[in-house]
Amino acid sequence: MPTRLRNGLSAALIALACLLAPFGTLAAWAYGLADTGRYVTTMAPLAADPAVREAVADSVGTGLMQQIPELDAGPLRATVAPFVHDAVRSFTRTEAFRTAWDSGNRALHDAVLHALHQDDLRPVTVDLAPVTAQVKRQLTDDHMPLAQRIPVEHTAVAVLPARELAHFRKGFHVLEVAGFWLPLTAAALAVAGIAVAACRRRAVTATALGTALGGAFLCLALAIGRRLTLADLPEEVHRQAAGAVYDALTATLRTVSLLLVALGLTVALTCWLTGLLLRRRRASAAPAPDPQRQPTRARA
Repeated sequence: MPTRLRNGLSAALIALACLLAPFGTLAAWAYGLADTGRYVTTMAPLAADPAVREAVADSVGTGLMQQIPELDAGPLRATVAPFVHDAVRSFTRTEAFRTAWDSGNRALHDAVLHALHQDDLRPVTVDLAPVTAQVKRQLTDDHMPLAQRIPVEHTAVAVLPARELAHFRKGFHVLEVAGFWLPLTAAALAVAGIAVAACRRRAVTATALGTALGGAFLCLALAIGRRLTLADLPEEVHRQAAGAVYDALTATLRTVSLLLVALGLTVALTCWLTGLLLRRRRASAAPAPDPQRQPTRARA
């Protein structure tokens, strides 16, 4: 195969591999969140995050106030509301809250995952009665007025509307395929591009630099995605909590992106230094020209 053709084919294969690498990493990360145990483990540390605890206390406290009919009167509501919110805020610092947090996330993930594997179009719902029962028990222990009147009902809380379920299901099926085949295809194309190259050191350097560029692209995409995700949230408390959740969910992807950048730059630098060392060795090993030896002239 001619050298020019080999270099052109190698460049095309390497460019395609570097283009697929960040998308394959993103797909593999997204599909990895489908594992319930991994998801619960990722979300577990957020139970100790102050912003998340404050957002939960605000939401749960408001919901509890709405479930007590006796608090419809304005003066009584204004008197009891601070006690309710303080009690719920105190509950978020207990081991019971961490247990409820893990249970709620597990129930949420199981419900969504079950819906994505089914063919019906019913909305995804989660029963938060166990969590409400734990909160009620804590409020009762704290002697909060009217805590015994909080109803613990099996109320289905909508998580994902039925009209959006079909789109999520299609996207999930695409991730099942892309999460495995995209990284494998990117690796195969990179190996093929290096193998057919006339100068494999240059091919490895190009692949490494392209990989580093893909990792940098992922880091930039994560930063832009975080800004866009938090831009539509009006309240500062919920914005901080959403930021903590976003950072927790994307921590693995952010780490992998930085590793791609570091690995790519390291390999590229190593190849450049190796090439420089080899050129110097060849230059030092080349025989010096003999000054006494004159070139023979062609006779007329």
